This record gives sequence, structure tokens and C-alpha cells, in this order.
Amino acid sequence: MMVVLRPLAWMNTHVLRLGRRLGAVALALMVIVILTQVFCRYVLNNALAWPDEAARFLMLWLVAFMAPSAMRWGGFVAIDTLPNMLSRVPGLVLHLVLLCCALMVLLIALQHGYAHTFGFGGRFDSSSLRVPLEWFGGEGFKIKLRYMYGALLFCVAMLFVVTVELILRTFMTLISPATELPDTDEFAVAMGAGD
Repeated sequence: MMVVLRPLAWMNTHVLRLGRRLGAVALALMVIVILTQVFCRYVLNNALAWPDEAARFLMLWLVAFMAPSAMRWGGFVAIDTLPNMLSRVPGLVLHLVLLCCALMVLLIALQHGYAHTFGFGGRFDSSSLRVPLEWFGGEGFKIKLRYMYGALLFCVAMLFVVTVELILRTFMTLISPATELPDTDEFAVAMGAGD
């Protein structure tokens, strides 16, 4: 089982590290877009059409990039009274059952994410977001909604992969508590060294 867990953990560490960097960029851009809208609306008295949708677009991708790391580190809101009251083995079994339930939900969410991204709704253009290639002598175009919906698909796919890793980690802890598991990169982020 460690033959599968080690490369999966290595891949997740590197993909999630890149995701956190991209998430930080998305957050910075979102702040710039919102401040631009505030300036134009209240100082220039001329509200722009695109910043609201651009901020939503960036927020969706911010969540898509950051949520898998939160899942891997146990950063989601959880009611853990019962698992903490149980002894080690029953607590791990309960954790394993809950992770398997989450995996089934994510499998269904993957199907929905794919259908939204590549289905009928993804073919439509954004109402206000466009790439202004006219500035460079080209022809501008509106951004397809599939790039917004793609955040859902990416997020759920990464949550699925992280959940598989967590299931393997929990199973290894259950059957062989002395086994040293691969690092989750959490300490490096807390200390500022990993990113």
C-alpha cells in the first residue's frame, strides 16, 4: 500500500503547493479588481461592468486552488466530539468510513462538475468578461462560462485525489501504526518554508 501512497503523497504535495501559489495570485488579483471597482464607482462616479464578475471568477478559482490543501490538513469545519471520545482503533475506523462516504459524494460531484464545464451551460459566454485583444490589433472575445465552471471540476477532482490519499493514510495507520507516513507539507507552510 505504501507503494501507492508515497507517489500519490509526493504528487499531492507538489500540485497543492502550486495550487496555493496560484490561489495567492488569484486573491491578490481579486483585491485589485475590487479596489478598481470601488475607485471607479465612488471616485470617478462611473461603475464598470466587468469587475463584479471578474471577482467572482477569481474567487471560484481561489477556492478551487486552496480547498484541497485544507482537506488534506483537516482544515474544514468538523464535529469531532465522537471520534475524540473513541479509542484509537474505533476512531480510525469511523474516520475511514467518513472518508469513504466523502469519496462517494465527490464521485457524484465530479460528474456534475464535468457536465457543467463541458456541457450545455459551459458553451455560453460570460455577460461582461472579455479579452480585449483590440488593444493589440486583434479581435476581442468574451470568456466562456466553462472557464468559470472549470473551477468546480478542478476543485472536486483534487479533493477526490486528496481523499484517496487520506483513506490510504488512515488505513495504513490502522493496520500498521508504526509505519512512517509521507509528509503532508503542513509544517513547511506553517513555518513559511514550503512556499
